Amino acid sequence: MSSTAGWTLGYVIAIVVVLVVVALVVPILLLARRIGNQAADIDAALEEAVDHTAALSGLRTTIDHAGVIVAGLQRGRERLGG
Repeated sequence: MSSTAGWTLGYVIAIVVVLVVVALVVPILLLARRIGNQAADIDAALEEAVDHTAALSGLRTTIDHAGVIVAGLQRGRERLGG
């Protein structure tokens, strides 16, 4: 094999390797871009959920007050003979 044929074969192999790498990397980059776009939407939805559920932090206080009210109603019923 002549040296020119060897160089040509080397260049062909190098080009094939580069094309294979590009063919593998491009779909990965496109998928990463799509995931990045969806991540922004998910983050916005989670922030909205935090805003919508912030009032739940006072739920324990509401339950405690309801217990006090129910206990008072039971005492009143007992005093009335019921």
